[in-house]
Amino acid sequence: MFTGLVAGMGIVERAAPSGGQTRLEVKALFPLPAIVLGESIAMHGVCLTVESGGENAFSAYASAQTLRKTNLGALTPGSTVNLERALAVGDRLGGHLVSGHVDCLARVEAMVPEGESVRYTVSFPYEFGRLVVPKGSVCLDGVSLTVNGCGSDWLCVNIIPATQTQTTVSGWKNGQAVNMETDIIGKYVARMMAPYTGGAEGNGGAKPSAITEDFLREHGF
Repeated sequence: MFTGLVAGMGIVERAAPSGGQTRLEVKALFPLPAIVLGESIAMHGVCLTVESGGENAFSAYASAQTLRKTNLGALTPGSTVNLERALAVGDRLGGHLVSGHVDCLARVEAMVPEGESVRYTVSFPYEFGRLVVPKGSVCLDGVSLTVNGCGSDWLCVNIIPATQTQTTVSGWKNGQAVNMETDIIGKYVARMMAPYTGGAEGNGGAKPSAITEDFLREHGF
């Protein structure tokens, strides 16, 4: 589990693709002590398992599924990435609960300066719109952000100067693909409510129940 508070950035030193999968070697640009085999680390918001580690460096393996769902497949030597170690018990939860399981790729559509911050608008697949709410939380490339406004397939966020300095967001360009994870609490609420709202998500993928208010009324209830 993560918070979306990026600890710092890293540089991809090696990307070794093999059979639709890849192994990444990353050098942290900030102190990353005592990283150990098997621990979780978020790279651009994607939860990966450390295969080997050294002082301020580690390697991790990205499966074909991960490469299909995220932008990690576009990384090459020299690419800069956002990094966050897993949340430790007792740490401050300064962002929001982030699982590191990316829902989809979003696309940067516009960047507008607003004072010292920058307002970014991103688009995303329509089916995720119900999980994005105004003033809710969203994670983009591993960064916990507050949704300023949203529609069925877009949202906008304001990036403050500190976030621009400490993450890769300052390098975003129009048309760029970014990893998007919606609020995990919203996902569970949507799944639990699906049987009552006509959706299938809360029913293990089965069809919604045929027992409706009209059905009950027609049968004397």
